Amino acid sequence: MQSSATLRTVAAAGALLLTSAASGQDLAITNARVLDGTGAVLDRGTIVVRDGRIESVSANAQAPGNVRTIDAAGRTVMPGFVEAHRHIVDGDPNAWLEETAAEQMQEFLEAGFTTVVSAIDPPQLLEARQRIEQGAMQGPRIFAAAFVPLAGPMPGSENQPEGDPARFDASRRERPSQAAPAIPREATITAIENAARAGYDYLKTVIIVTPGGPEVETLKLVVEEGRRHGLPTITHAVSVQDTVAAVEAGPASLVHTPHIGHLGDQPDALQKIVDAGIPMMSTLAVFIPHFDEDNEPLFRDGLPFPWETLSSGGQGPVNARLLWEAGLTSYGYGTDTSWPPKESLIDELRALRTVFSPEDVVSIITKNAAEAALQSDEIGTLEPGKLADIVIVDGDPLEASSALLNVVTTIKGGEVVFEQ
Repeated sequence: MQSSATLRTVAAAGALLLTSAASGQDLAITNARVLDGTGAVLDRGTIVVRDGRIESVSANAQAPGNVRTIDAAGRTVMPGFVEAHRHIVDGDPNAWLEETAAEQMQEFLEAGFTTVVSAIDPPQLLEARQRIEQGAMQGPRIFAAAFVPLAGPMPGSENQPEGDPARFDASRRERPSQAAPAIPREATITAIENAARAGYDYLKTVIIVTPGGPEVETLKLVVEEGRRHGLPTITHAVSVQDTVAAVEAGPASLVHTPHIGHLGDQPDALQKIVDAGIPMMSTLAVFIPHFDEDNEPLFRDGLPFPWETLSSGGQGPVNARLLWEAGLTSYGYGTDTSWPPKESLIDELRALRTVFSPEDVVSIITKNAAEAALQSDEIGTLEPGKLADIVIVDGDPLEASSALLNVVTTIKGGEVVFEQ
């Protein structure tokens, strides 16, 4: 029997989606080259939207006479993009909310992102989400994760240098040599209850296993208690060793491609990860340099790029392709960055295109990303009954992934939220 907290969470989520859909327009998109996200292509397609949801997708159909009609003029129409791993709030959270949030949320829409998963941000993000839902601000559909630790500080962690943790990841350096201290079971349960009460959608965990440490057992507890509260667990694991440990506990999604350790040398680990059937997010571009307007190579924290991490920029894509070839098809777009959305898209496309075709990338940024975000029942494909999250792009992304950068119209829940 479900707990009252679970029922409240489910009811609130359902009300949110219904409210979003009810605010949408009735419209039709005609003369479109439709990529519906399932692999089908309609060269002269028509999409009809009613009450914010897709009513029909068909070829050579006439638009109903009582709806707004958008002539796509032969352009590509496809599902709204999904960013399944993002950090949104930058700097002082209160200043961000009042001074930056509206512009930043609009940037997501202009880049074609209709859904964004925040994989840890301050509570001010929840306020921004509320403003979007109430119509006080335009922005993507936001799902947010609350952080739940799996162990206490690891030995030596207090001596880590300042800066982005990815610069000095313990998984990349010498592995911990002793068990991390356990967190009391009651503290973990309380943290999950607080996350449910605050209105978060997921529980975010970070796993770096220590010898004889508590990490896997605590993750199992988080997964179990999260389910009781309607909160799926998404897990950060960046090495092959930690990813294998994570899948033993059965989280709902893995928020990184393992980029430390070569899966080609570990066939048993490769198969274990694939057999677990857990969706995974890409985040491949974290370890390739981001170039600013002065042609300076930067890391995601805006500081000079740490070249000693560059091996992960190659190992991540290689492992991604090995996982894909072995059968992990729920592999979705995520950046783990806070660059402007279009800049992050440019970087992630550079990384993805090293091992994936343009056709693969279309699936990765739509259908697969929705699966990785655990929202595929409502978004990710253009199918009757789903929310009308739609983008129109100038060009053919099946021929060149760069076409994904040419968004001319974004529709979220049936509402036109951006027109070039």
